[in-house]
Formats: sequence, structure tokens, C-alpha cells
Amino acid sequence: MKYSELHTPLRTIMTPGPVEVDPRVLRAMSTPILGQFDPAFTHIMNEVMEMLRQLFQTNNRWAFPVDGTSRSGNEAVLCSIIEPGDCVLVPIFGRFGHLFVEICERYGADVHTMECSWGEVFEPEEVIAEIKKVSPKIVALVHGETSTGCMQPLKEIGQACRELDVLLVVDAVASIGGTDIKVDEWCIDAIIGGTQKCLSVPSGMAPITYNDRIEKILSERKKVERGIATAEDLRQVRKGIPIKSNYFDLSMLQDYWGPRRLNHHTEATSMLYALREGLRLVLEEGLEERFERHVFHEAALVAGLEAMGLTLFGNRKHKLTCVTCIEIPSGIDGESVRSMLLNQFGIEIASSFGPLQGKIWRIGTMGYSCRKENVLFVLGALEAVLLRHGFEVKRGEALQAALDVYMAEVKEPVKEE
Repeated sequence: MKYSELHTPLRTIMTPGPVEVDPRVLRAMSTPILGQFDPAFTHIMNEVMEMLRQLFQTNNRWAFPVDGTSRSGNEAVLCSIIEPGDCVLVPIFGRFGHLFVEICERYGADVHTMECSWGEVFEPEEVIAEIKKVSPKIVALVHGETSTGCMQPLKEIGQACRELDVLLVVDAVASIGGTDIKVDEWCIDAIIGGTQKCLSVPSGMAPITYNDRIEKILSERKKVERGIATAEDLRQVRKGIPIKSNYFDLSMLQDYWGPRRLNHHTEATSMLYALREGLRLVLEEGLEERFERHVFHEAALVAGLEAMGLTLFGNRKHKLTCVTCIEIPSGIDGESVRSMLLNQFGIEIASSFGPLQGKIWRIGTMGYSCRKENVLFVLGALEAVLLRHGFEVKRGEALQAALDVYMAEVKEPVKEE
């Protein structure tokens, strides 16, 4: 069978991930391959570590990507610090809290959960009270929950964890690069990001950072592979149980990313080029400016959706900036609407999971996809498709409301004489 050259259709991707990749990142991925221990490449590795520290707003020594999708970062952190019988508290307010439970259980943790309705988040004092009741070693908490479009406040919880000597592990896959996250100030011990959302890099790496509280556990559990271990490595006696996973062993990844450059795996060279360029673009734009851009386009999208006659889902007070969830109107086939958007307009939006399957649509305004032309396009197309499906749309109002946001003049302050 003869296969033709690859030609993928052009899409406007407005899901909560993956999103459109910045063309400059795609160009960087075509850069020639270097060996993983070539000084030119290890220099790139060091640059990526430094840029990740700036992205995470941390002074942590360790900040590097795990090769694998975002979930690999979650597993690498948790499997490296969980020993059988360790108590872990997981507050669940959407799909990815359940993922934390799944990973923790597989590594032998004694998992305690607390849950609230999808579309809500926890008041910090609720979580703090449960921490005091359960006395866990680890609290594993999602920051931006894409399944519900909600964002969990972390600062007070992080401060309480530090005071109570509890480790706080945070999934910020959906939020890093799109909204403000202060790792050191919020007392986050380990945090996992994703490339395919607000960083506008293809899926395939999970940027992480962790502090010396985590590193202390790793040093007690460290085991160097026999095939590359030195005599000194073999003489070392550690008091902790060796980390169960080989690939996700953060103690070995430290030696790979650190000055020792001890071989672990063959680095995903082109993906690291992509991550470096994505991070460079984030820092070139400026963190505050980037966060403000996401808020700005979110405001235009929300204004348009509501003017159209649609209802947003979830607690508006704790809305995730880069994900907007919309209740599917009664009598409307949500999947038929999504299909028509894709087939007639080349626009992709998302449905959701679990109890929200078939009840909401999710529109992402993330990274490179977070642009005025995308917002206006999806609003215009959604209005046309809903009209075809018999929904009583307020014709023409959506685009006008969004344009009101985009065209609002910034009034200059009156200067006092």
C-alpha cells in the first residue's frame, strides 16, 4: 500500500488542550539534532532549567521537564515521594483529583479524599481542617481543573501545609503560563505543569519543580542503576525504600539534569527545543502581560457568550481564566453542535467528563490560541450553528458584545494642574 505525504486539515483549536502551537515553536522543532551530552545541548538544558524557574516563580534548585505527557509529571513526583502506607489527602473537585487518587493508590498510599460538587472549589479553611484531622504526609491538589473550568485558591493551604510540615503537591497543568502561580510564596513543595496548554508547545513534556523538602526524601531513596553505578554509588546505603519506578525516578533524573550528567534515557531533543522556544516566548511577552492577555480575551469571550443567550457553568468567583464552560441549552444535542463546528468551520471545542458529560461545552483560550481572531471566529460560528439547531439566539449580539470589549477606549487619567 502506498501512503501519501502527510497533510493535516487546518483547525482553529479552542479546546482546553491541546491548543494551537506557536509557529515559532514549530520552527524550533526543525532545528538539527544534537547528542544529549554535546556541550551545546547541555547548555540548552541549563537554559531550560533557568527559564522554568522564572515561569514557576521559584528559587528551587530543581526545575526540569519529565519526558512524557503531563500525567508523567504527576506520576514522577508522586511515585518518588510516596512509600507504601504513606497518608495522602486528595481534595477532589473534578476529573483530575481522581487521577491523583489513582496514581497514589497504585504506589501503595493510604489515600483520604474529600469532595465537592463539580463546578465548585474548596474554601481553604475546609481543606486545612481536613489536613489537621487526617495528618497526611502529602496533600495532592489540582490548581486549574479543566473538566469544570474552576481554579482552586492555594496560598492559604500552602502556608498551612508548611506550618504543619505537610508536603503540598500541585497539578498546574492547565494553568501554568496562563495565570499567576507563585510557587515559593504559596509554599508549594512540588508542582507539575503541561506543555500543550498555555505554553503552546506540543504535548510530550511535563515541566516540574520541587524544593529541598522533596529533595531530602529523594536522597534517602536514591538508587543508581547497576549498569552505570560507580563503586562509590554501590557502597551507599539509603534508609528509604527505593523508588518503584525506574523511568520516573526523580533522584536519577536529578543526576541526568545536574552537573553529573549521569545517563538515564535519551532526551527528547526536538521537544526540548520546542519547550525552550515556548518558554522564551513566555518570558519575552512577560508573565504579567501574558496573564493580563488571558484575562482580556476571556472577558471578550464571556461577554459574547452571555450576549448570545448562553449560560456559563460553574462558580464565577473561582473561574479558571483560560477555560470557559457553557451549559448546553435544553433540547440541544451538544455533540451535534461540536460536530458541525468542526466540519463546517474547522473549529474544535470540547465536551467534558463524568457527571458533566453531555451537559457542558468547554472553550479554551490558552497560549497561542488566546487571540482576538479566534474568539470572534468561535462566537460567530457558534451563533450560526446554534441557529441551525433551533436555539433562540440573540442574533448579532455576541460579536457586538465581544467587540465592545476589544474596542473599549482606555480613558487617560485627568492630569491635575
